[in-house]
Amino acid sequence: MEPFDLTLIWAGIVAFGVIMYVLMDGFDLGVGILFPLAPDEESRDLMMNSVAPVWDGNETWLVLGGTGLLAAFPMVYTIMLPALYIGVFLMLAGLIFRGIAFEFRFKANRSRWLWNLAFAGGSTLAAFAQGMVVGKYIEGINTADGVFVGGPLDFITPFTLLTGVGLVAGYALLGSTWTLMKTEGVTRQWAQRMARPLLLMVLAVFGLISFWTPIVDQAVYERWFSTLHVIWVLPALALFCAWKIWQGIGHNREGTPFVFTMGLFVFTYLGLLVSKWPYVVPPEITLYDAASAWESQLFLLLGLLFVIPIVLTYTAWTYWVFRGKVRAGDGYH
Repeated sequence: MEPFDLTLIWAGIVAFGVIMYVLMDGFDLGVGILFPLAPDEESRDLMMNSVAPVWDGNETWLVLGGTGLLAAFPMVYTIMLPALYIGVFLMLAGLIFRGIAFEFRFKANRSRWLWNLAFAGGSTLAAFAQGMVVGKYIEGINTADGVFVGGPLDFITPFTLLTGVGLVAGYALLGSTWTLMKTEGVTRQWAQRMARPLLLMVLAVFGLISFWTPIVDQAVYERWFSTLHVIWVLPALALFCAWKIWQGIGHNREGTPFVFTMGLFVFTYLGLLVSKWPYVVPPEITLYDAASAWESQLFLLLGLLFVIPIVLTYTAWTYWVFRGKVRAGDGYH
């Protein structure tokens, strides 16, 4: 008998890596989503400069979450990658276009509009694809004997299209509150005007998803309405965060809207995890079904005990070094 439950520990690690990616990379994807709506080219320069020092480090969490999932729950890859090949490809393509645009836009003159388009399009595509992947996870994946038995386009449904739109709106809200916090003048005023309509859009789409989810998965309905009434504290906290965002924008706060937008994401994410626990590939395969051998999990965990503190340290150091406002004339990097 194993002395402690490594599967549960690894579930926590993977869940932590995923939410850190959503929060850290979410705001710079949001900046890209809002790029075409910025008031002028100088504002676009400021927006890009605000995320330029941190965007590539933010994606470390995607690598951590993805590799942790592969190592600790290999069956998830066996099932979900064939089910989501197109969605994952679109996400990676969007991230590649976004990354290239960072470097080429500042070197371009006549073709800058093209790199603006690549930055905005890549950010939007990556966010939309991530939202569709989340939607398909909520809907569930057709399996038989631990193998995906559907088709490559099964992930495209009205529900996953809605979750794609929802995540684009959520990232845009993160991007607007980040821009509000990091810029001044015209750009800051524009970001402040954008934040409230985006918040209303996020609440509308997230609310529709919340009502739709029990329809696509009856088990979610039973969990929320029949057994675990205490979990209603999570949507209550999410709504509290939404109220604080609205209040912070109205009171001309700078950091409050961004902090509580992250809180909105955290409590929504926790609600999703609670709804699906302990299924890692809904509706049938649990964490324990998909887990690798206990010895493998232990070996990998020992290495990760060194990696996670290092990642947290250099992430915190980076944000500390590049704290404060971004102003016109500040150079890229």
